[in-house]
Amino acid sequence: MSGTTEAMSLAADFPPQTHQAWQDLVAGVVNKSRAEDAKLSPTEAEESLRSKVPGGVVINPLYLAPDDSPALGMPGQMPFTRGRELRPVGMPWDVRQLHDDPDVALTRAAILDDLEHGVTSVWVHIGADGLAAGDLAEALADVRLDLAPVVVSSVTDQAEAADSLLVVLSGAKGAGGNLGLDPISAAARTGAAADLGGLAGYVAKAARVDSVRAITVDSRVYRDAGASAVDEIAYAVATGVAYLRRLETDGVGAADAFGHIEFRVSATADQFLTTAALRALRRVWARVGELCGVPGPDRGARTHAVTALRMFTRDDPWVNVLRSTLATFGASVGGADAITVLPYDTVAGLPEKFSRRLARNTQIVLADEANVGRVTDPAGGSWYVEALTDELAVAAWTAFQEIEAAGGMPRAIAEGIVAARIAATRDEEAARIANRREPLTGVSMFPLTGETALTRRTRVSAPAGGLAPQRDSQVWEVLRDRASAYAAQHGSPPAVTVVALGSRRDFGAREMFVTNLLAAGGIVATTVEGAGTAVGQARHTGPVVLASSPKGYAAGAADAAAALRAAGTETIYVAGRARELGETDVDGEIYDGMDVVAFLSGLLDRLGAPAEGAER
Repeated sequence: MSGTTEAMSLAADFPPQTHQAWQDLVAGVVNKSRAEDAKLSPTEAEESLRSKVPGGVVINPLYLAPDDSPALGMPGQMPFTRGRELRPVGMPWDVRQLHDDPDVALTRAAILDDLEHGVTSVWVHIGADGLAAGDLAEALADVRLDLAPVVVSSVTDQAEAADSLLVVLSGAKGAGGNLGLDPISAAARTGAAADLGGLAGYVAKAARVDSVRAITVDSRVYRDAGASAVDEIAYAVATGVAYLRRLETDGVGAADAFGHIEFRVSATADQFLTTAALRALRRVWARVGELCGVPGPDRGARTHAVTALRMFTRDDPWVNVLRSTLATFGASVGGADAITVLPYDTVAGLPEKFSRRLARNTQIVLADEANVGRVTDPAGGSWYVEALTDELAVAAWTAFQEIEAAGGMPRAIAEGIVAARIAATRDEEAARIANRREPLTGVSMFPLTGETALTRRTRVSAPAGGLAPQRDSQVWEVLRDRASAYAAQHGSPPAVTVVALGSRRDFGAREMFVTNLLAAGGIVATTVEGAGTAVGQARHTGPVVLASSPKGYAAGAADAAAALRAAGTETIYVAGRARELGETDVDGEIYDGMDVVAFLSGLLDRLGAPAEGAER
């Protein structure tokens, strides 16, 4: 069949639009609820919609095609932004499951079950917080090593883990995997000094086994401690450069060293940030390879994305499944070579069979049924993703240069530079979490009340001393623990009365807002309508929240507050701003954007909850 092909212009029948026209529309929406003297200009309206992610990267409300946009390039070519290589349709990425159960019999059975149901490689964590190095051979006894690569990791026993894997893989034809050596990241976690002396020897040993690499740069230790995506990329690259330098000193050239390094990075529920971060990491690492004289085709970074522990919650853990799905989607679109989904019950302890199944099926469904992996770099050409990738790459390169100027990654860790930078970012993010600008579904927003806590076998933690992992939801879990301890002492949870004024139309929205806000701290809200009820007529000393619209407050807030004070109520809060009540006497405000954690902590103090919650 022959003929000509015509380009299709999908927008040909629509009139052209300008940025100014869009700004005018935005201003019309933004100014709807603003007073006449507080209205924003079109430019100011657009500016009000800009936001920042930790690390200083600005997110714009609108992205337009730049006039000087560079060519996108192709996957598998410099600068590898679009992927290390074209994806095979049959297996778009390596489905890699983590095993850290110290019970070797259970681990052996779990590994076989995973491989029989879609997992394509095995990750075994070894050491004080995982499987014993001497048990690795038994745990892998049922694995076809020519079909399923094996990688190991360890915080406390890296050399033992590497040696054990070498013993297992030696003599197995077609075996692949990674010895998991990463002394810098381990030192960052434990606070010990990093010893890079043995890397070259293990590179030589790994080279004798088919498709085995020696080094995994695990940057999750920084992200889980509070680092931004920008800093995670910078620290990963700085760690990789430190290994290149030491290997070169010990006789291993940069080109050979590049082939032995894999990056293990965080994937979060911010799917676009995850996608852009993976693309930026490859771009920055390719630049390092270019400066080191590594041949062009060999500069692509191998990446292993893991759903971030930092985003996992103890309370309402089922939402972790949704977070992991978003993270997996972002990692896939970002071109991760391997992906690991942590089970939804990871925070509760060692996972059970069902949670492991759900974790692996999250990947399998996205790959095989949702066909997410059929296209290599599907986000390529998206003005938003390309701009975000550029910003992350530039910011990460700047941060990387700062680490290099400080003497390299080992020195920056030892001198506290990395910890200080992470602490600053963590404090910034903590404020967003506390005021719910960074909402945690099921925890700080739409909390699940009356849930039964999961019970799992306890996981042993790795030795502390350096950067400790901190989950975003922990500050809220402390509040819930205090409420649980109160309930254990008194037979019922801490409670606050909400006095709803006016009609349902007046108080409905704010009553719901306050009820959910209190529930985030484990506090039960009991709603009564009007202060002329038993609350106002009988002795009532507990805290009370008034809930209504400004109109409802104007009609009844003063009388309600007076009746409550007469009944002995010592503390009265208002849902909204105190100015809406005129001269009415209240003790505090509850409004969107406040430091909710501080408010709930103070309220629990007032209610008499223990200062430190008991384990649930």
